[in-house]
Amino acid sequence: MSTLAFLNIGMHGHINPTLPVAAELVRRGHTVTYHTFPAFREEIAATGANVRLYPGGDQPLPDPPAPITLMEALARTSLDLLPAVLADLRDDRPDLIVHDSACPWGALAARVLGLPAVSSFTTFAYNRHVPSPTRASRELLAGAAARPRNLAGYVGARLALRRRFAATGVPLVDLADIRQPLNLVYTSRAFQPAVEEFDRSYRFVGPSIGARPDDPSFPVNRLRDPVLYASLGTVFNADPLLLRTFATALSPLAGTVVVSTGQTDPAALGELPGNVLARRSVPQLEVLDRAALFITHGGMNSVNEALFAGVPLLLVPQGADQPMVARRVVELGAGLSIRTENITEDSVRAVARRLLEDSRYRAATSGLRATQHEAGGYRRAADELEGYLRPTGAVPVHPAPVDPQGG
Repeated sequence: MSTLAFLNIGMHGHINPTLPVAAELVRRGHTVTYHTFPAFREEIAATGANVRLYPGGDQPLPDPPAPITLMEALARTSLDLLPAVLADLRDDRPDLIVHDSACPWGALAARVLGLPAVSSFTTFAYNRHVPSPTRASRELLAGAAARPRNLAGYVGARLALRRRFAATGVPLVDLADIRQPLNLVYTSRAFQPAVEEFDRSYRFVGPSIGARPDDPSFPVNRLRDPVLYASLGTVFNADPLLLRTFATALSPLAGTVVVSTGQTDPAALGELPGNVLARRSVPQLEVLDRAALFITHGGMNSVNEALFAGVPLLLVPQGADQPMVARRVVELGAGLSIRTENITEDSVRAVARRLLEDSRYRAATSGLRATQHEAGGYRRAADELEGYLRPTGAVPVHPAPVDPQGG
């Protein structure tokens, strides 16, 4: 059996897909260590992995994560964490490092220690046809010019990384797109844009969805069909008025409207119709299994989970990669998108009614549901990692595991 070390950034959307993979590897008899921030300690420990905490406590990424602020935060965090991470890895002596595609300290640690590495893409895979948010571009230059302190911080951190760790294992700029000889992408080939432009180093393993703890506090018995579900995720602070608009717009169309408010206090939404359930968090997979429609910010995990359940989407992108995800959903006929500034009760109700009444949206999501399930999920990801390792635990220099599903 082998030892695998997971290294990740401090965002639920990047950690959650890796948890079933870690649990599956442990179930198969491998030793898994997972380097993380304290906020994620319990859920990672529940997989059976050995938790290695980063020093210094939680270091949240900027909110909202604009490309230049994200790049600065990632470079600075790499500088802060690498000494302790390297010490832990030298003690654990893993056979393989699995790091997030936006986790430069994972890639740098692998390079410093001469260990093979796999990159974990919880967003789309990126290339010149599917550009990442931190790619070199006019938009990035404009953002950097508007935030000179962040630009200076990024340049200073990169220079320090170069001096202290010979930081040649990550791109100079594009820190959201750190690639390795094997890249696991947590969506299906059917949902990935320009999939034909990616070589066999990219394995589209589908949504990594495992069992999640029950939430006995959520009143499942109160749900009445049709269930309409709205959530803007946990990264961006949701405007209470926006959430209230969703609730009141959907109420006449629904048996039950479920609103996940995230960081927003449900009380801030004011008095709501009687068929609306507003909670900070809800058991999303369970609700999606009942839902006829999902209003979402367009985060990759949420969209993958909706497509896995075959639920049409109304997307309200808030930032980061969400506009790209929304465009792909619309392109494939699985939903519609609306800009935040165009949201009113009437506009939301009209679009929601269209999605509920036009059978083409349900048919499109049903087709994508099949491809999401067929991709293999966390078991396929574990297979790929095992295929990357020799039976002895050593790793070939240029592995090319057999891919029975064509990538």
